This record gives sequence, structure tokens and C-alpha cells, in this order.
Amino acid sequence: MTMTAQSMTASPTAELLRDAEQSLMFIVKRPEAVMVRGKGPYLWDTEGKRYLDFIAGWAVTCLGHCPPVLARALAGQAKALINASPALLNEPMIRLAKLLTDHSCLDKVFFANSGAEANEGAVKLARKWGALRKDGAYEVITAWNSFHGRTLAMMSATGKQHWNTLYEPKVPGFTRVPFNDLGAMKKAITPKTCAIMLEPVQGEGGVWVADRAYLRGVRKLCDEHNVLLILDEIQTGVGRLGTLWGYEQYGIEPDIMTLGKGIGGGFPLAALLAKDAVSVFEAGDQGGTFCGQPLAMASGLAVMNEVIGKNIATKAKNRGNYLRRKLKALEGELGLSNVRGKGLLMAVDLPKSNGPDLVTACFKRGLLINAPLPNSVRFMPPLNITAAHVDEMVELFADAVRNTP
Repeated sequence: MTMTAQSMTASPTAELLRDAEQSLMFIVKRPEAVMVRGKGPYLWDTEGKRYLDFIAGWAVTCLGHCPPVLARALAGQAKALINASPALLNEPMIRLAKLLTDHSCLDKVFFANSGAEANEGAVKLARKWGALRKDGAYEVITAWNSFHGRTLAMMSATGKQHWNTLYEPKVPGFTRVPFNDLGAMKKAITPKTCAIMLEPVQGEGGVWVADRAYLRGVRKLCDEHNVLLILDEIQTGVGRLGTLWGYEQYGIEPDIMTLGKGIGGGFPLAALLAKDAVSVFEAGDQGGTFCGQPLAMASGLAVMNEVIGKNIATKAKNRGNYLRRKLKALEGELGLSNVRGKGLLMAVDLPKSNGPDLVTACFKRGLLINAPLPNSVRFMPPLNITAAHVDEMVELFADAVRNTP
């Protein structure tokens, strides 16, 4: 077999990028780099360039890239049992479920593969409860600017304005109201309402924090109207906000909570948790081929034991406070404003609506950040980063802001 002159001179990265363009379905514009290795808060591409990762796979790699505790758990479980029928119990499934219920206010767990799937399960559970306990109530109230996933039903629940006409017709039964507006929430409740679904912090929407009085008021409305409270903690749970679960900071308890992203530390895993009184699924109502898969369960068990055992949430709170101070110190010089968030889910507004360009400039400097809105950027690094990592990020970020038109 002879090689063409082009194939002999093309770099491995160029060939990979060519193959990606030919074979991968387009869903997002990606930088022209191919990641091959990760360790701690860093990624390396095929050219050996290092990137400080303050996206963490969208708040997924909560312990950093390839943490030894997760690598050992996956390797050990892979030698014992990779997969079994979802109709059978396995040991790590039972251990992880007990760990989650022992350390939360919820009583029962259903394991899924993605946050969207967990949220779908939450809505199904709420509607089943409404059918049995509230005269067939099925409507779910969500908030504008929210994000609950990319399945058709969860896109119908999500409050993204530009999704309104995408993939029509949408799934009915969802009502959206302004976030942090208790009066609007109260007006939206009807006898057909079975649940209210909210994020303690709207991460994808731009890092908008629920007011304490608002979330406590929503809990009160749920109690008064016999409505379930679903908290989507897919991005805010597992220590991200500085407590193990976001709801702990509001002095309330949800009836249903969904988890994802950080719970697997990078391995696909999500969970739906509910109070005993709400756990009304019957045989055949809910399931999935890979639900409770042993390899995923081992990853969740390793991550949760590490987060709980090493008090990672408190470390995230302290490091988040440090990040907040560093960003606020740049406000005057760089024109930044509205530093906001909790723990290590932070955002800041920019002086111009050049967020995407700034993300590109940071990438060229070896820093990964995200622009959820044109005029703001978001930071959601691993929860175990050091002050030195924050200092490095701020230096790279500040240089990009100074030099991006």
C-alpha cells in the first residue's frame, strides 16, 4: 500500500481533525484541538499543549481529570462485573443508593445515565403521583432561563427562549414563569399542577442564584397546594455550591431531587431521589438498559465517598470565596461586574458582549472557560483545585480580557 504525499506530510492532529469533520455529526463548533490526556485540573492535546480546565466537562469532573480514586474503582469493578441485567441487584448499586439516602433528606433512588434522563424520571414520577394522589394532576411549573436537558420533554420544560420553536410540537403539560418571582409562581398554580421543578442556581442560564426567601416561599406554596417540589441539582449537587446538596443552603427539603454531572466524576451517571411518600412507581413504570450498571455504580460510589470523606464541599466553598475575591479585584481595571454564584459555580459580567470571542482568546492561552451569555463568562472547575490554580486562571483570564476587542 502506498501513501499519498498529503498523508505523509499531514500531522496526526490534522488527520484527526479531517476525520472528525468527515465522520462526526455537527452539533457544536469545536476548537481545532484534540484532547488526549487529563490530570487534575489540566488537559493536554495531541500537540502537547496544556489547558487549565475551568469548565470541568460542564461541572462533571468534580475531582479533576482521571482522579486515582476513580481510576482504581473502575479498574477493580471492570475485573469483577461490568454489566448485569437492570432487573438484577448488584452490590455497588445497593451501596451507592444507601450512601445517597444516608446523606440526604430523600429515601429512595433510581439510577440513570444522564441528567436529562433523571429529570424525565422526575416528571414521570410526579405525574404518576398526581394521577394517584391528586385527581390526575399532571402540569409541571418550571422557570424561564432554566435548563433541564435535551430530550424532547426536557426541552419543553426548559426555559430557553430560542428553543420555543425548535422540534415542534413540544410535549404539553409545562408552564414557565419568571425565576425568583414568587407572585408569578403562585398565580401559575392550578388544580392540574402536580409539581414545581427548579434549579437552586440556574447554571446554563448564566449562574442566577435563587433567593433564599424565594425558594422557601416556593416550598411553602407546594405545601399549601399539595404540589411536589422537584429540585434539579444536576449541576448544583455533589458539593458544587459549597454544601453537599444545594437545598441545604435554603433550609428546605425537596420531595424529589435529581443528580448528574459530578456524581460520576466523568463516568456517565445520574440519579433520581425521592421521599418515600412520593415513590409511587410500579413494576414496569420506569427502567432502562443501563440503569444501575455496576461500572457506573462503582464510579459514583468512589466519587461520593471521596467528596463526603474529604469534606470536598467545604473546600469548594472556601475556594469559591477566594475566586470571588480575585474576580472582584479585577472589576475596576477590566470593567467586570456582577460577580455571582455559590461555591465553585461562578460567573461574571463583561464590559462588552464579546463572551464567545473571549472564550476563544482564553483557549489560545491554554484556559477553558464558558460563555453562557454573550456578556458573561462562567467558571465551574474541579472542586479540589488549589489557590494556585485560581491564581493561574485569573492571570490568563485577565490577559485575555485586556487583549480581546
